[in-house]
Amino acid sequence: MSRIQANLLLLLAAAIWGGGFVAQSTAMKAIGPFWFIGLRFAVATVVVLPFVWMENRKAAKPLTPRNWLSFLLIGIALFGGAATQQLGLLTTTVTNSSFITGLYVVFVPLIAVIFLRRAPHWIIWPAALMALCGIYLLSGGSFSRLSIGDFLTVICALFWAAQITLTGSAVNETGRPLGISAMQFAVTAALALGVAIVIEPISVTDIRAALGEILYVGVFSSGLAFALQIIGQRYTTASQAAIFLSSEALFGASLGALLLGETIGPLGYAGCALMFAAMLSVELVPELARRRGVTA
Repeated sequence: MSRIQANLLLLLAAAIWGGGFVAQSTAMKAIGPFWFIGLRFAVATVVVLPFVWMENRKAAKPLTPRNWLSFLLIGIALFGGAATQQLGLLTTTVTNSSFITGLYVVFVPLIAVIFLRRAPHWIIWPAALMALCGIYLLSGGSFSRLSIGDFLTVICALFWAAQITLTGSAVNETGRPLGISAMQFAVTAALALGVAIVIEPISVTDIRAALGEILYVGVFSSGLAFALQIIGQRYTTASQAAIFLSSEALFGASLGALLLGETIGPLGYAGCALMFAAMLSVELVPELARRRGVTA
């Protein structure tokens, strides 16, 4: 596979994820957020299971109780991210949600600093400041104008960052990315359905009304897009992958405007641009510095 083809696969994955924000938003016209989360990840679990079976056949060593515990923690982090993002979409726009969620790329190295005591690349500090300024501009120049949904989405980005950090460690230790995916999907589905049964009404009619959105995010956002990312990243550089995958936020905002009629003001666009620049700088600057060091 050529690098151009790989980058196009990553761009397609980002477009699918961007469309997922629209599906998540429109689904809640028919179904509660926790039922939606539970059903989408139940579908995702089923989609991934055949690939897990193939992965297990090639595994060099069995999983330990410690591995299973780490998989469980990853699932809990994914549930936290999915729940806060879905609840946030009740009171924020697809545009805001897609860009604020993308801040997980800034939060990942911050988590490494706080919990793993790893010294960050210098770019993380100006990137974090850019991200904060971006959120401020997205709010129209006043944090008081941010909705509860916006704040929930910031928490969502923190959960995503924790999930990514834990997953990276677990993949390096076990070499089972698909097994981890299936486990985290299953844990998230179980937790969300447990909450939904207690607090949200449901009917067959509700599920039918949201079935298209459930299948889209379950099959495409969680199943297909994940596979495209894994394949694409094998044949391109980390810096190029970061650029194409970060376009998820742009696709989310564009589709929100096209399909839902969302609009933001000039300050909002400036805020989106700042956050997008922060996301890219965290990924690109360390990689470019590393490549200069290798070629020097």
